Amino acid sequence: MSDAPESGSGSGSGSDFDPDPDPDHDPGPGRDTPQPESLWLATTPTTEYEPFEGGLEVDVAVVGGGITGLTTAIELKEAGRDVALLESDRIVESTTGHTTANLTSQHGLFYDSLCSRFDDQRAQQYADANEAAIDEVERRIDEHGIDCDFRRTAAYTYAAASDDLEDVRDEVDAARGLGLPASYVEETPLPYDVPGAVRFDEQAAFHPRKYLLSIAEQVDGDGSHVFEKTRALDIDPGAPCRVETNRGEVVADDVVVATHFPFFDRAGYFSRMHPKRAYLLAVRIDGDPPDGMHYSTASPSATIRTQPVGNGWKRESAGENEDGGTEVLLVVGGQSHKPGLDGPPTSERYRRCEAFARERFDVESVEYRWSTMDYTPVDSVPFVGPIDPVSDRVYVGTGFKGWGMTGGTAAGMILADLIIEGSSPWADVFDPQRLPTADAAKTFVEENATVGGNFVGDRIKSLLASLETDIPDLGRDEAEVVRRAGRPMGIYRDGGGTVHAVSAICPHMDCLVRWNDAERTWDCPCHGSRFTHEGDVLSGPALEGLLYREL
Repeated sequence: MSDAPESGSGSGSGSDFDPDPDPDHDPGPGRDTPQPESLWLATTPTTEYEPFEGGLEVDVAVVGGGITGLTTAIELKEAGRDVALLESDRIVESTTGHTTANLTSQHGLFYDSLCSRFDDQRAQQYADANEAAIDEVERRIDEHGIDCDFRRTAAYTYAAASDDLEDVRDEVDAARGLGLPASYVEETPLPYDVPGAVRFDEQAAFHPRKYLLSIAEQVDGDGSHVFEKTRALDIDPGAPCRVETNRGEVVADDVVVATHFPFFDRAGYFSRMHPKRAYLLAVRIDGDPPDGMHYSTASPSATIRTQPVGNGWKRESAGENEDGGTEVLLVVGGQSHKPGLDGPPTSERYRRCEAFARERFDVESVEYRWSTMDYTPVDSVPFVGPIDPVSDRVYVGTGFKGWGMTGGTAAGMILADLIIEGSSPWADVFDPQRLPTADAAKTFVEENATVGGNFVGDRIKSLLASLETDIPDLGRDEAEVVRRAGRPMGIYRDGGGTVHAVSAICPHMDCLVRWNDAERTWDCPCHGSRFTHEGDVLSGPALEGLLYREL
């Protein structure tokens, strides 16, 4: 549920990122200094909610501590429900903690295609829900005095090349037809020329963790709970429902699965969504950064926005801000791609993001770098509602395609309405059981053919690989997938020279994992599961880690 950039929705005739930057280009200072952490995590304290201890009955169990889960939980609590929110690690540290935090109903060049695939009523529901999400966040901030750098600002999707201008104009017409605050402009606040852009007024940006950590404090207490380090393993969708966790069972009338990818998947969500990974930098520039939020039509696209930070912005001093000063960092990102597939390594994708930033701005230093992953449904509309046709008391919110700040907020509002009232004015367009449109069906076939091709190709590679008798000759911080003793293994030599070996088979659906060289993780190309170099699960859909192997 992040607002990470996906591939552009336009013709893609332009590219914001030079695929082959000058190897002799001097990147300037700061290249080797970025902290491998998201700006949002670095500028907020860690949380320390207690883990679940077993033996609890509540009205609603919410699984997942990101923006969808926390929004659902606070909406339900304010309606008088007792809620237990279960987070496998720490709240707001996974997808929501790695977003670009654009709170906008502008989702690239999207509304023209939305109107062609859905009827007018459903297209209007999508637009209204996302606009209402912005207002809801602002209302909560004002009502509770939450200091989270919220500001209204314009959002732009600009044409990366003149060939995209027709798509941009069509998008303006479609968005305005739905009552959205859209206009066509030929100038933006960016320090470089663009052929044209669609502008949405009265959108917003904020610090997602500052906002959501305050929401979590409001959820916890008075009969409701926030539990961390509590992993949900299974759900019995009976009456009442039972959520099995690694620490005991939670009994609830209703359950909401808000885990980015639904771990309880009887409806084949793994086949109806595909993962995309993108990369972000927080940079300090000389001069005033541009106002607004910016997204391009290129493929891969770029995203640009600002974020104010206090002088005490390192995590170890977050909240102290001794002299009260504030500066503004520029968040720049892009390079979205399907994880684990052939292509440039992760380190090169970060390099291209940095080259883009330095070519367009006077970058003094790169302070932080991080990546994020999102799931895109085959028809590009999130799944929000009953999780499958037979589990009428289990609900899901997933598939926000890189726009999780509005999508996750809207999902929380919809899910709370469905549980409390039995209906929502926006529910139809997001119905998880909706029939696919013709182009969505085509995308479904193409995406699953790609996954199937990966699976078959991996099996062939595994079978044809020669047996290894020795540990491969790896340098420090290098990894390789090899076949030893008849089994694919992922072998990594860390910075201290210690060798780690794990099974290279993802336990979700047996695809072969790939090494992520910048973040030192094993990533699955089929459905986006990620694992540490020691095999522990970082993100699903896999529920189990990669098995440790003896060398």
